[in-house]
Amino acid sequence: MTKLLSWLMVIIAVGLAVAGGIAWSAQDKYSLRLPNGLAFSEFKGYENWQVVSVSQTTELLKVEVANPTMIEAYRAGIPGNGKPFPDGSKIAKIEWKPKKMAESPFAVNVPDTLQDVFLIEKDSKRFPDTKGWAYAVFDYEPASDTFKPDPTGTVNCGFTCHTIVKDKDYIFHSYQKR
Repeated sequence: MTKLLSWLMVIIAVGLAVAGGIAWSAQDKYSLRLPNGLAFSEFKGYENWQVVSVSQTTELLKVEVANPTMIEAYRAGIPGNGKPFPDGSKIAKIEWKPKKMAESPFAVNVPDTLQDVFLIEKDSKRFPDTKGWAYAVFDYEPASDTFKPDPTGTVNCGFTCHTIVKDKDYIFHSYQKR
């Protein structure tokens, strides 16, 4: 009986050590950064920012959220009033692969697998070559539940894509009426 109890305690201890090791080795996404660019840590708390807009492509569902600095600027009429967003403005675009909601009595797409998080920050001193804006994408890997910097840095977009909306201070999405 004592031997059985000892083995049981060893099995439990090993199980707890393995479980603790898995939890201990979980990725801290906020430790990631693009070389010479944005760090995920600069967007800590983005999960709780206010929604600016939602969008959908054929491949992805997206929600754009902004920090309080940018929300305040939107509410003041920027960029429609011709003024630029202030330094410290930040927006995060969270992108998911869609799936059809099984429970809904009508056709509706909802988020399924997280694809990536696209980050944009305004800091005129740090990023003068791109009119004050910096861009970063962190791809999500569902199998490992981790993020990694997108190899292109900005999914082949960023400042070059955003020059199309230079009259809106390089931001595509407007703040939607509520």
